[in-house]
Amino acid sequence: MASTTTISTDKLLRLIGTPKCPALIDVRMEEDFASDPRLIPSARRRPHDQVQNWAASLQGRTAIVICQQGHKLSHGVAAWLRHEGIPADVLEGGFETWGTAGLPTVPEAKLPKRDQQGRTVWVTRARPKVDRIACPWLIRRFVDPTAVFLFVIPAEVIAVGERFDAEPFDIENVFWSHRGERCTFDVMVEELGLGTEPLRRLATIVRGADTARLDLAPQAAGLLAASLGLSRMYADDLEQLEAGIALYDAFYRWCRDATDETHNWPNVKAAAP
Repeated sequence: MASTTTISTDKLLRLIGTPKCPALIDVRMEEDFASDPRLIPSARRRPHDQVQNWAASLQGRTAIVICQQGHKLSHGVAAWLRHEGIPADVLEGGFETWGTAGLPTVPEAKLPKRDQQGRTVWVTRARPKVDRIACPWLIRRFVDPTAVFLFVIPAEVIAVGERFDAEPFDIENVFWSHRGERCTFDVMVEELGLGTEPLRRLATIVRGADTARLDLAPQAAGLLAASLGLSRMYADDLEQLEAGIALYDAFYRWCRDATDETHNWPNVKAAAP
């Protein structure tokens, strides 16, 4: 009989990247993490022996706990979370089973250092259109759900990054930027180990919309039109970002689940009298 407090890798894979994904908590021992310093997408490291201190930050959410093999550490932490009123499950087989299955993992070394609240902080140019909405969506859904994004005038991006420990992106001469014909979203998908088929498909659409190559994918023109429309609907960049995240949620689900589906007006003939 299957446990009611565990979740399979297949089910978790379907949740990752969606708005309903639970908080993923990696409680592997330091030596286990050091031997493979990667994270399941959107997971955050937490010390198992301090669960009483950080559990409150998960109030109002559900959680999935991940240890090396899905044994005592994750089951103990999940039980503590449930005691605090937070629905929590354990990933069956832990990180080891996930990695053996060849599922996507994010290298910790590629992430910016976190602030005192455990958030990654990013900075880019104000008035975003395509890449500067697509990249935050990718980060929020697959890297750090609590990530902070600072939008500033172009001339101040680097200085703000230095003063506020924020990682610059989508500007010239930084790591997270265009490379050749690829846009910043392409680069993030590759560098962060997120090259699944749906995200590669989405990356092609984003690249087409962001680099005026609407021939790359039929959906690129629609994404560009929606992105330009949002930029005119919102004067506040953060409000535009929240609206844009919903847009990319829809494009991602199409890329993952609906590429073969069509919609045609039915040609229903009138019944004979």
